[in-house]
Amino acid sequence: MDLSAKLVDLGLTLPAAPAPAANYVPFVRSGTQLFISGQISNGPDGLICGKLGADMTTEEGAKAAETCALALLAQANAAVDGDFSKVKRLVKLVGFVNSTADFTEQPKVINGASNLMVKVLGDAGRHARSAVSAASLPLGVAVEIEAVFELV
Repeated sequence: MDLSAKLVDLGLTLPAAPAPAANYVPFVRSGTQLFISGQISNGPDGLICGKLGADMTTEEGAKAAETCALALLAQANAAVDGDFSKVKRLVKLVGFVNSTADFTEQPKVINGASNLMVKVLGDAGRHARSAVSAASLPLGVAVEIEAVFELV
């Protein structure tokens, strides 16, 4: 699959793979599994910060989750040296939502990432998933998502 062409067809742009912000690596390959470190919500104008249930809507959170998905795809693409045909499928997403104690729409927020993965990868983008609340996230971002891909 030509990832860049598919993204262009969808009107999306693959960002540069973000560099780690601390003492960890952006991805680890173990056999045919590719584990990608959590990617935070970051758009063209910088970090997407906020707390769902306080100063962000579910729809804004879902858009923030889409930016995480694009960063995950960028990391996967970097891990396979730009040959995205080496990516067999997305196995799992784990999404963290910076939200108030009474906010209960974490799955709708993480749907932003899940829906984007299916649009880009088709059936290979269907995945297992967790969507959980967090009292806060690094740098005050709204969403952080990690992923596991299967490689050929």
